[in-house]
Order: sequence, then C-alpha cells, then structure tokens
Amino acid sequence: MKTLTTTPLTAGTLTGVTALTAFAPVVWGTTYVVTTELLPSGHPLFAGLMRALPAGLIALAITRTLPRGTWWLKAAALGVLNIGMFFPLLFVAAERLPGGVAATLGAAQPLLVAVLAVAVLRQSASAWRFAWGIVGIVGVGLVVIGPEAGFDTVGILAGLGGAATMALGVTLTKRWGRPADVGPTAFASWQLTAGGLFLLPVTFLFEGAPPAIDLSAVLGYLWLGLIGGLLAYVLWFRGITSLPVTSVAVLGLLSPMVAAILGAALLGQSLGLLQLLGFALALASIVAGQITPKTRKEGVTR
Repeated sequence: MKTLTTTPLTAGTLTGVTALTAFAPVVWGTTYVVTTELLPSGHPLFAGLMRALPAGLIALAITRTLPRGTWWLKAAALGVLNIGMFFPLLFVAAERLPGGVAATLGAAQPLLVAVLAVAVLRQSASAWRFAWGIVGIVGVGLVVIGPEAGFDTVGILAGLGGAATMALGVTLTKRWGRPADVGPTAFASWQLTAGGLFLLPVTFLFEGAPPAIDLSAVLGYLWLGLIGGLLAYVLWFRGITSLPVTSVAVLGLLSPMVAAILGAALLGQSLGLLQLLGFALALASIVAGQITPKTRKEGVTR
C-alpha cells in the first residue's frame, strides 16, 4: 500500500483547501454551546464517545475500506492521539479550569507543532512561525480569559497534555500521509473508530452507565457526530495531507474564537474592547500562519 504524495497546489486551490480545512475548527467551536444547551450534564466523555465511534463506524460501512499492513498500527496510533486521548484530556482541563484558561492552553498547539515540525518532519526552524504562534496564544487569551481565571495543577497539565497529544497526532498524520488508494473519508473513519474504541472503556470506567437521552440530546449528538465528527475530521485530515502542517495547526485558533462569538450571541456573554483586540491578534496570527516568508521558503507539500 503506497503512501499518498501530493503535488504543489495553485494559489486558488490552496485557498480553497485552506477554507475547507478551516471549517473543522469552526465547527468544533460550537461544541461548548451544543454540550451545555443540548446534552445531559456530567457526561463529557460519553459525548466524546458519541462524537467519535458512531461516525467512524458509519464511515467504515460506507467506504468498506480497512487498513492493511502497517496501517493497522498507524491508524490506531493516530486515532488514539487525535481523538482517543485528546478528548479525555480536553474534558479534564475544561472541568478543572475556567473555560478561558483551558482554551488558551489549547492554543499552544501551533507552537508545539512548529517544534515537532523541526524534530519529526526535519523542517527548518522558523522564527516567523514561533512569533505568530505566541501572538495567537495572547490573542486567544484576551478573548476568553476573564477575571475569574484560576489555576489548577492537574487541569493545567491536562490542558497542555491535550495540546501536545493533538500536536503530535497532527505531525505524525503529516509525516505518514495516507495510503494512495484510500480516500479522506476512509482515512478519517479509521481514526474515528480507533479513537472511539479507545474511549469506550474509559467512558464507562469513569462515567458508568449512559445518561437518559431526550430529543434535544439526540440532535446534539447527531451534530457532534456527523458534522463535528465525521465531516469535520474528513476535511481536517484532508487539509493536513495537502497543506503545510504549521499552517493547518494555526487554524485551530478559530475554535475558541467561534466559541466566544456564540457565547456572546446565544448565551448573553459580553465581549469588550479587550476581547476585540484579542480577536484581531488571533486573526492576524491565523492569516500570518498561511504565509511563508520568502527568506525561508516552506513547500506546500511535505
């Protein structure tokens, strides 16, 4: 099974792929509102399980494509890193820290990817990427951290662990690519299924029996599973194989920004001048992350 190699993209195609890839973190930014307004409380791991496993099994049934050879191990590793481990760490951070602090720790992912791109992908170190990664963290922090921000050691370690886990998963996805005869939907189905199977015992160990599910919860799980899970991850993994990995990682800053906008629009949360400044800095970081300085050219494909 050969690994997929990509050809250089034109400027128009590159913009289109970037926009489609950005759809994933934009949808993920709706997770907080959907979880708090539609889902039963106290079962965040069950929500993660419902987001991953059914979508993965549905995609497997549609594509009828299973891994072969070493891809059984690679798909399992990527699924555990990108989904199975990431979800529990994310939820621990969210439960033990104010949402703004947890989101800001998650915004460290582009910086970690920039480091891993040097260590794992053998790319040249880029002061441009590091500098704008820091700007992105500051911007997200201004948007989401309020005066009630507190610090909990376990929560901070979980938040940083989640960012590191996702960063390593993104980097390895870029390094390994995907098999040439496997489409992005099948590739996403492998990881969603692997991550969901990893989450299955973890969920029942820590949360016990599933909660009662009403119509609003059904709608919430369908949104998280089909749109926030299957569709978002198909586009996300497709983007990773087509774009520079650091450019993809910085798009993740869109998630806490969308969450803040929805909080203001739907939940009556306020956005002041400081938050607007944070939006401007985070957006500048996202745009700058799509630009390669001429002094240190980074190819579109790796």
